[in-house]
This record gives sequence, structure tokens and C-alpha cells, in this order.
Amino acid sequence: MSAADDLAAARDETRARIAALEAQVASIVETASASSGDDEHDPEGQTIAYDRAQAQALLDRSRADLAEIDAAFARLDAGTYGICEVCGRTIPGERLEARPAARRCVRHA
Repeated sequence: MSAADDLAAARDETRARIAALEAQVASIVETASASSGDDEHDPEGQTIAYDRAQAQALLDRSRADLAEIDAAFARLDAGTYGICEVCGRTIPGERLEARPAARRCVRHA
């Protein structure tokens, strides 16, 4: 697979994760508005607020991941993809395979 293919696959996976997390957050918000509001004393487990915060944090991270992937596409277009932003050396293929949007080599990660 080429770098563009790896990035496209990562973008597709990230967009799917974002869509699922957006649906999860919306569901939690809907559940919270329909509940009695006293989930703090629910013996069944986690609070709705905790679930929402956790899902929102994952959503925020996924959106940041998507921005990193988009930046990697820009580096690909500019001819700087796969070059460490710190030392200017080539980022090993294994690292780019594991993290297609990597900006830095392992040494400078």
C-alpha cells in the first residue's frame, strides 16, 4: 500500500469512529434529559455525566486524530511526508505503518 492509501484508510477509520462517538454522545445526552437527574446515587454503576465525559473525550481525541491525518495529506502533497520535523531524517516505514500521520521519528516523538 502507498502512503496515500494508508492515510486514506486511517481517515476512513477515524471518520467512522467519529460518527459512532457522535451518536454515542447524542444518545447519552438524550438519556440524561429523559432521566430523573439523580444518577449520582445510582447503585448500578457509572454516572451519566461520567459516561458523557468519557465519550466526549474520545470524540475530541478522534477529531484531533483526523486533523493530524489531514495535515499528513498536506505534507504528502508538499513532498515532506515521512520526514521528521525535528531532525529532517526519514521516518522509518515501520513507524509510518503504525502511525501514518507521524510527524516525527521515534527519537523525537
